Amino acid sequence: MNLMKINKLLFFGLFALLIAACSSKNQEPTQASSEITKYEPNWESINRHKAAPEWLADAKLGMYFHWGPYSVPAFGSAWYPHNMYKDKNRVRRYHEENYGSIYEFGYEDFIPMFKAEKFDPEDWAKLFKATGAKFAGPVAQHHDGFAMWDSEVNPWNAADMGPERDILGEIFKALRKEGLKTIATFHHARNGQRNAKDTAEWKKAYDSHYVYHPDLPTSTTDPKLRMLFGNFETIEEFNQYWLDQVVEVIDKYSPDILWYDSWLNLIPEEKRMEMMAYHFNNGLKQGKEVATAHKQEDLPLESSVLDFEQGGRGDVHPLPWMTDITLGKRRWMYVEGHPYKTADLVVRNMIDVWSKNGIVLLNVSPRADGVINQEQRDVLKQIGDWMDVHGEAIYGTRPHVLFGYGPSRGGDGHNGAFSSTVNYGVKDVRFTIAKDKSAMYTFLLGVPEAGEKVSFRSIGGYHRNIPPGKIKDVKLLGSDVDVEWSLTSGDFFITMPDVEYNPIATVFKLDLEK
Repeated sequence: MNLMKINKLLFFGLFALLIAACSSKNQEPTQASSEITKYEPNWESINRHKAAPEWLADAKLGMYFHWGPYSVPAFGSAWYPHNMYKDKNRVRRYHEENYGSIYEFGYEDFIPMFKAEKFDPEDWAKLFKATGAKFAGPVAQHHDGFAMWDSEVNPWNAADMGPERDILGEIFKALRKEGLKTIATFHHARNGQRNAKDTAEWKKAYDSHYVYHPDLPTSTTDPKLRMLFGNFETIEEFNQYWLDQVVEVIDKYSPDILWYDSWLNLIPEEKRMEMMAYHFNNGLKQGKEVATAHKQEDLPLESSVLDFEQGGRGDVHPLPWMTDITLGKRRWMYVEGHPYKTADLVVRNMIDVWSKNGIVLLNVSPRADGVINQEQRDVLKQIGDWMDVHGEAIYGTRPHVLFGYGPSRGGDGHNGAFSSTVNYGVKDVRFTIAKDKSAMYTFLLGVPEAGEKVSFRSIGGYHRNIPPGKIKDVKLLGSDVDVEWSLTSGDFFITMPDVEYNPIATVFKLDLEK
């Protein structure tokens, strides 16, 4: 054996040990949850809670939806309320042409138009479950300051105005009826106005969603309206308001997951610790394992799952992580005429995430009236049909030492560095392992050619990553055809059977001796 082969053996062996050690650490908190009676609002106490409960590591797929008053104009993006108050941009021009001056028709005037008259939570819950999701829920509050639950803290809420319905409460009830876990996502850390309010620097301040200027409607002193714009007397008042709303959702609805968008770092650390401890203590009270997810370096990895927006990791990671992606080509809310991703593109990118120990949070975009349009439903049905056949290769699995190989791949990060729109093909191969190591699953991200003898170089061979057990048999998921295979000292081969292949992805199950 030459020096290069020895080095490869050492590298992969050490990497496997690292994954096993870190995974074991993540699966068990410093102290067993049953022994913890209360979490204190400090990191030492909070970090005794494991980041990803077993059920979340098993779940693999969740769904949520961007929906609110910003859905009414169905133009631009969910940042419509931000852009409509800025000068010289297409959203401001669109708004003035269709609704009039921002001084006569403000963002608050969209709320009575957000009626949600066709919202059917039972139908949505069934749709999410049929797609393959194991947890789901709403954007509880976006940057715009409008709460999608029945709030006593925030006067701008869906139960008191607009739909006059408890959107979050109704969808949670329907989801639990279908056996799904729940998630509430919060984006309102950016709602607080932190701008340099009376200086020439106001245009440079981007840490507030609403643009501030003394001459703009966002500078209102109206006691109620200023709460929508996050325009508090002091930022300390807003920070407490931020926390009070999260606590209210925890008290009233007990989400299984609290998920936070970017800019959580704008909230003082002591408020973040209060939030985490309160959420975890409510989990103890409810007798269930809960989780928190975040996007940046604003919560510790010991107790919270890291999310990459429209992105991911370039390799297997020892800790479970998450990515939030949208079914729209680019947009998160419903935009008239905006195209959607195809099912094969979405599923292949999700397989890549799952092979690297990731969890997917998939976004859909309802219309203002509460309709999830047929274009999105068609894609979701294709995803669900594929998941029905191949779910055993996904749910409850864990990553192999190597995620796979192939010509198409991206790097680590949000958006640009790694996209949720990589065009994978049949030469791209990914792996997962059954949690009990009874099977290994091999994904071809495309349609193979019948009769072709394919070499899976990261399975066979003494210097490669042999599965955690001897291969007993090979099956093609979704078919009862016999599969011809062979394992040599140098490689592992499967001859592609002559069958009608699923156009999204092909999965072989390798039965293993444990």
